[in-house]
Amino acid sequence: MSAAPASRERIARLIEPLRAHPERAAVLCDVDGTLAPITARPDQTLVPAPVRQALARIADRYRLVACVSGRPAATARALVGLDGIVYLGNHGLETLGAGAGEPELAPAATAAAGRARELVESLDAARLATVGLRLEDKGPIQALHWRGAESLAAAELEAREVAALAQASGLEPHWGRRVLELRPPTGIDKGTSVERLVAGAGVDSALYGGDDLTDLDAFTGLDRLLAAGRLLHAVRVGVGSPEGPAALVERCDLLVDGTEGFRAVLEALT
Repeated sequence: MSAAPASRERIARLIEPLRAHPERAAVLCDVDGTLAPITARPDQTLVPAPVRQALARIADRYRLVACVSGRPAATARALVGLDGIVYLGNHGLETLGAGAGEPELAPAATAAAGRARELVESLDAARLATVGLRLEDKGPIQALHWRGAESLAAAELEAREVAALAQASGLEPHWGRRVLELRPPTGIDKGTSVERLVAGAGVDSALYGGDDLTDLDAFTGLDRLLAAGRLLHAVRVGVGSPEGPAALVERCDLLVDGTEGFRAVLEALT
C-alpha cells in the first residue's frame, strides 16, 4: 500500500460535519487492524485502553456508534470492552444491540448456519495443520488462518483448494489478510449491514474505518446511502498497513497510518 496518510487538517475538514452535529451522526469501524493491531493469533488481540476510552467518549456524544467485525458479535464486544454500543458480528450475520444480552442471527443465515461447519469437519485436519492452517469456528462462518505459517505460499495454496471445494458446495469463500472465511450464501456483508443500520438510525452523516477487503463492502454501503439521499456526508477511512489491499487506498477519503492513525481520528471526533 503506497499513499501518504492524511494530514490533521484534512482529517479535521472531513469530520467537521460529524463534529458539528453529533446527534445526527454515526461512527462505525472494524475491530482487528483498526481498533486493535493485528496479532499472530486472534486470541492474542487487545484493544489498547486509550482507544477504548476514545470510543467510549464518542458513544456518549454521537447518535450511533458501532463496531462491525468478522468476529462473532459477543467476541467483538468482549474484546472492545464497551456494552453501550452496537456490534455487528460475523460481517453482519449477527447483531448485538447496545446493552443486549444475546446477539440476533439474521434470518437468512439461520437455515444455513451449519453448512460451513459440516464442510470443515469433512477436511483432513492433519493435512491442514501440516501446512500451517488453523481453523476458527465462528458459528455460521468458519475461518482458516495462516498468519505465522512456516510457508505462507504453501498454506495459501491449500486454502485455495479449500475455497474451491467450498464454492462447489454452495458456500461463499471470502479472502482477508492471511485468512479465508467460508460463509453461508446469505447476500449479507459488511456493506448491506452498515447500510441497514445507518438507514434506520436517523442520521445524515457517517464515518466508517477499516483496514481490509471486507471493509470495502462497508464503504460501498455508505456509497449506496449517499446515492439514495439517505446520507448527506460520509467519510471512508482506510487504515493503512504493509499488508493492506491496494483498493483501500483507491476507495478511502482518508488514509491513516495503522491503528494509531485511526485512534487520532477517534480523538479528533471528540
